[in-house]
Amino acid sequence: MSSSEILILFDSKHGSTAELANYINRGVESVSGIQARVRTVAPVSTVIESSQDSIPDQGPLYATLDDLKQCAGLIIGSPAYFGNMSASLKYFIDSTTPIWLSGELINKPAAVFTSSSSYHGGQESVLLSMMQPLLHHGMLLVGIPYSETTLNTTSTGGTPYGASHITGANHDMPISEDEKILAKALGKRVAEIALKLNTDND
Repeated sequence: MSSSEILILFDSKHGSTAELANYINRGVESVSGIQARVRTVAPVSTVIESSQDSIPDQGPLYATLDDLKQCAGLIIGSPAYFGNMSASLKYFIDSTTPIWLSGELINKPAAVFTSSSSYHGGQESVLLSMMQPLLHHGMLLVGIPYSETTLNTTSTGGTPYGASHITGANHDMPISEDEKILAKALGKRVAEIALKLNTDND
């Protein structure tokens, strides 16, 4: 991975979080001089002996620690699970101690995103739960400012803490125009900040 790439890392069970990641990706890619790398995490099995193939059957590749080491910025996402991030994403984050010890993520921009089936599905607490390890890594948290006027008018997802999507109980609600706008705005903001930080360090 080039130092001019933003790592978009997520878990997605029903595809909604993955779709939100696609719009964040568009926001990143709208910034000249920087690109996105999209990765997912392997599912965690409740059967200890079970193992997962190293390459998923479809979708993005599984993230590695090298993806984290080399990124210029990080955007992580998870579905809401009882107001917290998924076990699969947490499992991967828990494996990043070597990167924490080396300080390779310090002063890099980071952001978070989520999806939930209901309007009160704990979106903000999920976003906050994903911020905690990023703070321990010394990253610079990036949210969505209210200069993005859609934050004031959205009746679906979208928060100042990060991008979000309401999927509906059957996970069949399409991403709203407001959710798309805010997801792209988040990706663009992280990319712009990463690019500026890289330029300042040259």
